[in-house]
Amino acid sequence: MDHRPIGVFDSGLGGLTAVRRLACVLPNENIIYFGDTGRVPYGTRSRDTIIQYSTQDVNFLRTFDLKAIVIACGTVSAIALDTLTHPQSLPIFGVVEPTARRAAQTPRNGRIGIIATQATIRTGAYEQVIRRCRPEAKLFAKPCPLFVPLVENGRTQPGDIVIETVAAEYLEELKAQGVDTLILGCTHYPLLTDVIRNYMGPEVTLLDSGAEVADHLADYLRHHDLAAPADQTGCYRWYVSDSTESFHDLASIFLGREVTEPVEQIAIQNY
Repeated sequence: MDHRPIGVFDSGLGGLTAVRRLACVLPNENIIYFGDTGRVPYGTRSRDTIIQYSTQDVNFLRTFDLKAIVIACGTVSAIALDTLTHPQSLPIFGVVEPTARRAAQTPRNGRIGIIATQATIRTGAYEQVIRRCRPEAKLFAKPCPLFVPLVENGRTQPGDIVIETVAAEYLEELKAQGVDTLILGCTHYPLLTDVIRNYMGPEVTLLDSGAEVADHLADYLRHHDLAAPADQTGCYRWYVSDSTESFHDLASIFLGREVTEPVEQIAIQNY
């Protein structure tokens, strides 16, 4: 058993979808979350900038005595995971590997769609893992650069003409290709599940990358006897790099519960 908390970070609030799943599968764990809301999105940045930002994110989280870090960001997972894990002494988990492995096991017709940020799609990270596991799979990738800012601004619900129009434009090609599994390769995208499912149809399986990494971490902690004791009540600490003003309202949407814990703004550039 291990009482230490788990650190989670993302470019904004999308990583809270991973926290939501962690709360379900690991309700006894303490979570420290950092959202780099002052520099969101990462998906349009250069590789060097993404590595710089994510290194600062990890440096901040390492000021706490953690037992693991979850990179709840598809862009950082695809571009910087190796850089972040190489010098570190604690386990760091990204979303790409567990989600891609699940995708390789899922499709009925072997046609898998991948939606993510521009930076993630450029790396081909999801494709590399899937082809290792299922070489015959047919893969179709599409960057969706407007999804993150729309989600961060609360434009997530069916009936919102803006998000529905953008989603239709992005997803049209994937639907035409007949994919039966669609990877939501950015942790912001699960907030668009209803919009995406309405367009793609109920027969298409949607894979939530935040949920997949949460399940993977839960298995790891149990296997290595690092899970929190069963009598511990999990608590949460929230940090952002920009204004805290709208955090509680948006975080409540991402987490599916009212967020009442305090949130603190930090100067991430100092790390």
